[in-house]
Amino acid sequence: MKSLLTAVSAIAMLAAAPSAFAQTITNEELLERLERLEQQNAELREEVRSLRAEEGIVRVPDTSAEAAANNRNGFVSTNVDYAYRILDHAEDISTKPVVQLRARQNGDLTSSLTLSGQITALANIQQSNRDSKFGYLMRHPTSANQIGENVSEAVIHSANLAVTAQLNDWITGYVELQYSPEQSFGSGTITSLGRNQIEARQAYMLFGNLDESPLFAAIGKLYTPFGLNDSVSPFTNSTNWHAFAGLAYGAQVGYVQDGLMLRAMAIQGGAQFRAHNVPVSGTSVPSRVNNFAVDGNYTFALSDENSAMVGASYTHGSAYCQAYPVFHFNPCAENNPAWSVYGRANFGPLELLGEFASTTKDWPGSAVPDPTNPLSQYEAQRTHAFTLGGRYGFGDQHPNGRYLNAVSLEFSNFRAGDDGAPWERQNQLVLGYSRFVGENINLFAELVHVEGFAPLNFVSGGNFPDGSTWSDRDATTDVLLFGAQAAF
Repeated sequence: MKSLLTAVSAIAMLAAAPSAFAQTITNEELLERLERLEQQNAELREEVRSLRAEEGIVRVPDTSAEAAANNRNGFVSTNVDYAYRILDHAEDISTKPVVQLRARQNGDLTSSLTLSGQITALANIQQSNRDSKFGYLMRHPTSANQIGENVSEAVIHSANLAVTAQLNDWITGYVELQYSPEQSFGSGTITSLGRNQIEARQAYMLFGNLDESPLFAAIGKLYTPFGLNDSVSPFTNSTNWHAFAGLAYGAQVGYVQDGLMLRAMAIQGGAQFRAHNVPVSGTSVPSRVNNFAVDGNYTFALSDENSAMVGASYTHGSAYCQAYPVFHFNPCAENNPAWSVYGRANFGPLELLGEFASTTKDWPGSAVPDPTNPLSQYEAQRTHAFTLGGRYGFGDQHPNGRYLNAVSLEFSNFRAGDDGAPWERQNQLVLGYSRFVGENINLFAELVHVEGFAPLNFVSGGNFPDGSTWSDRDATTDVLLFGAQAAF
């Protein structure tokens, strides 16, 4: 029996030996891992101490992608490429909500709040062949600001601050503040308090998620879906923009997928902020939603790098419904609809665009109703605008696709009156050069030639006792302009 017990014990010990040996190996591995972790931890602590020693240094990201990565987990972030696109006054003018939805879809907006800003600084000289009549519309053409036949300026043209809030997966809030003394409707000079105010340029709630649905909606104060209104010039807006680009209170719905974009907007009646006016009980009081605009466009690929887009728009009530004498925001007797057709083509570095917009009825205020006034010989006309432009990019490209350099040429025309009338036309030709020193900083220069002086207020007269008009079809303005537009 004793021999049997000894044999069993020996067998048990032999069976247990491999397990004990394996346990010994596992403990050694664990010790080695612990030593490595302690070493890595020490290295991380040293790196943290080094970063804390530099906490006073502000680092500016080279690209928006780097900025997004650095702020991905924060409550507030910035994206300079998005800031430039959303606050640019020359491109994507009527499609800012779609720009935001695509930015969310692409992951460009990485925090609950995205802060954006832009500043545009200008220096220019202008010359006119008429005393105190300058037809260049990037500043309001008034004798309160432009005296004589030669003027010059070094100014801030505009500055904007905006907040884009990702409230949840489907809702985006947007508020944009603007300071723009040169294009303010306030009275006086550009140094007057009335023209140095900050306004809420846009403010709306946007509903949509392009990952889930091609449908979207927005309500608030926003650009209306009428026309293209874009420009290939680095700074100067086309006369199509000045004549027909709308900004109004209302509710917009849209569809965007596979190159097709459809939009419709119910617009508050009365005289809106820009380019819309429908009477409400014979007044301009915006107490009824009785105006609307619709737009549709389609973009199709010509090849891997080339594409073309065509579109058309209609609005129930344009701004060209007022009777003589014409003045901003006066009521109309009845609405005057308008329509627009437009297109854009991209052939690698070459971009071409064109647009035509017109009212469907004559503008009552484009005729003088007093038969004793010699200006009554001119009949009322439909109001229209036309733009044709091209831009060629060259040099390296930034990550967002913009070329380092670009040259552009654009012609646009505003037709306000009958043939030969002093307020007949205002033509604009712009030769431009831009250099994007970063994806968010554009240095530019422009040569601008304007033929005609036809300000909307009292365009056909009514403000002088002798019945004359300050409009002049033969007035010319030449502008040499340098500027910088930077987003942050």
